[in-house]
Amino acid sequence: MLAIRFHGRGGQGAKTASRIVGTAAFLEGFVAQDSPIYGAERRGAPVAAFTRIAKEQIRERGVIVHPDVVIVADASLISDPTARVFQGVDDRTVVFVNSSLSPQQVATQTSCSGRVTTLDLTEIALQRVGKRGALSALLGAVAGRLVGLHQESIRKAIAEELADLGLSPSVIERNQTVAAQCYETVQPVTIETGVPQPIVPVQLQAPIYEPPTRGTARISAAANSVLRETGGWRTFRPVLVPDKCNGCWLCFTYCPDGVISMSKDDRPVIDYDHCKGCQICVHECPTDALVAEREKEGEVAWRAK
Repeated sequence: MLAIRFHGRGGQGAKTASRIVGTAAFLEGFVAQDSPIYGAERRGAPVAAFTRIAKEQIRERGVIVHPDVVIVADASLISDPTARVFQGVDDRTVVFVNSSLSPQQVATQTSCSGRVTTLDLTEIALQRVGKRGALSALLGAVAGRLVGLHQESIRKAIAEELADLGLSPSVIERNQTVAAQCYETVQPVTIETGVPQPIVPVQLQAPIYEPPTRGTARISAAANSVLRETGGWRTFRPVLVPDKCNGCWLCFTYCPDGVISMSKDDRPVIDYDHCKGCQICVHECPTDALVAEREKEGEVAWRAK
């Protein structure tokens, strides 16, 4: 059995990429299984998805603890302790990172023991698809190439999965074209499967409830609100162009996390320590006074927050 684990941020397409690989494998006659896991957070929060491919019935379920292949959709996840990107990775594991850095740079900066390969899919999506978040098809194509799936199967799987999301035929075709280019850029690798893995016990955590007198919503618990700096989640940050701002306060109103405050002259002030980079403010700004600016990997990708 081949086990692939995807890591991404909410909205980047890790879940759909997992489905694309599973569908492509199914089209080639394999038994396939894919499933995501994510919490209640909004866009930008760490998510994971799991794909298993085999020639016979798959009896395993749930989280993939010891993956054969790890696909990382956002390099900033590497420094996020909640993402656990390299959990279960050893020297036989193939690790793909969506990054502008070389495999050697990633391996050196992260001390990853796996076999690292990289490609800047975000830049490719910006230049050839025209959208920051159009990564699902590209991630699926790269993962499919690494595990030896055929390009035509990937193409059909992209069409099927993106159609289920309601995308138009023209958009799907553009994604297929760029995905094919990524497929051809990445070289397949030899993956050693079937290695016995130790059984890791899972400890369940029982929730603790406060008495009714204290049962109101609280944000002061550890890992919540101001106690958890989420600025490292971003791939793009919103940046103000002061000359275009008309002081309408819409960015302040629409920000789901309350990280935008307004100055005395009605200009937005962004708390970058907690801004997740969801880009809702950029989308809602009527004068295009807020623009999306890509973070520089060398400065923020592996910062410890």
